[in-house]
Amino acid sequence: MNTIWANRSQVHDDLTTVGGLRDFLGVPADQADLKAFRELRRALRDLAGVLTEDTRAVAQGRDLERAVAEVNRAARSARQWPQLTVRDGELVRHNESEGPLALQALASIAAEAVELFTGENRVLLRACYAPGCVLYFVKDHPRREWCSPSCGNRVRAARHYRRNRGESPGPNGFS
Repeated sequence: MNTIWANRSQVHDDLTTVGGLRDFLGVPADQADLKAFRELRRALRDLAGVLTEDTRAVAQGRDLERAVAEVNRAARSARQWPQLTVRDGELVRHNESEGPLALQALASIAAEAVELFTGENRVLLRACYAPGCVLYFVKDHPRREWCSPSCGNRVRAARHYRRNRGESPGPNGFS
């Protein structure tokens, strides 16, 4: 989901070219793979927006039915079956897959998203409301409010600026 991100000046998309997808995955990919990953990303962002009740402009226009169908399609795209591996003396589950590496990655990401959206961490999924941010994150600490320290710093700097100018803060401590 976070292959769309923002910095101070603009929103960036890491999946605009096949080369960008290859860099993201670290495996060979083609135009069809790029289209499939962009569709899956859109579906995941729509579902995250629904689950977090995201009110940011970037989260508007969600289509829940399409998003669920897309995640299910992607999860079924590569044949997978559970396998056991021993790592450092511990049993670890992993999925063995058939098919092109990009398709395996697509199915794996979709399966992990199903777990995120339905598992115990779903209540910890949050939208980052820092100014200009478009990311989602898992709130892994009770005091965590932002996706990254830089977003937290932006909010605190904006709050400090407003206080010194005598403006009142908006929701979440910023305007």
